[in-house]
Order: sequence, then C-alpha cells, then structure tokens
Amino acid sequence: MLLRKLKLDKAFQPCPVEVGEEVYPNGIFDFNITRLLAFVQENADRFPVESVELSALPDYGESPHLDEATVRSADLSRPILLAEIAPGSYNVIDGNHRLAKARRGGALVLPAYRIHCPTHIQFLTSAFAYEKYVQYWNDKVKTR
Repeated sequence: MLLRKLKLDKAFQPCPVEVGEEVYPNGIFDFNITRLLAFVQENADRFPVESVELSALPDYGESPHLDEATVRSADLSRPILLAEIAPGSYNVIDGNHRLAKARRGGALVLPAYRIHCPTHIQFLTSAFAYEKYVQYWNDKVKTR
C-alpha cells in the first residue's frame, strides 16, 4: 500500500458547528460528527457498513465520561464511525457508548462505517486542528 503525504491546503475552511450538532474531540482533532454522519448517509455507496470485530478495536477501558443511561439505551444496530487518524489506524469517533454496551454484553462484532483519510478532514472544526492533523499524518507516513 502506497502511503501518501497530505498537502496543506492554505484555503482550508473549518467545518462550522451549529447549536445542537455533535462534535467529537479526538485529542486536538475535533470532528463535526453530525455533518460527517449526514455526508456518509448522502454517499452511502461510498461507505458500506462493515462488520467489525470488537477485538480489533482498542480497549482503553471504561471512560468515566460515558453516560450510563446512554450506554444502556445504545442501539447496537446503528453503525459506529471509525476514522483513519494515522495511516491504517482507525479510531472510534462516534459510537463509544455503543462500543461499551457491546463489550459489556459480550458481543463479538459491531456494524461500522470506515472513513479513510482524507475524507474526514473536511469535518475538522478548526484550522489549527487541520494543520496539526496534516503534520501528524505526514510524520506517520514518514516513519513507515
């Protein structure tokens, strides 16, 4: 697999966040989840639902930030979002409550959408996050 460096786009426009939209902070990389999910649904042919083994997803233990009521009511039939944060490495950026419920219940798989780089970049919510992401990605490409 040929890994490509990203080219910094000086005209990058951060994805705006309206009141009521969900944002997922992945370190300094804040993604507008509401708009990313809408994009995935509008382009369903590009994002097939995959069955992902829970054992393939990092288990960092239970986050103290997970709302227990949300975990209990999580819909395990709704796909989680996996974003390629580094080449070949995917993080859950939407669905941590579903993931917790699935693990607690002994599930082996969850449905997921896999969002490859650079598709998710347009959903970063700040120019700072975008610039740091490009630098982070390119450093990872260089070390592989």
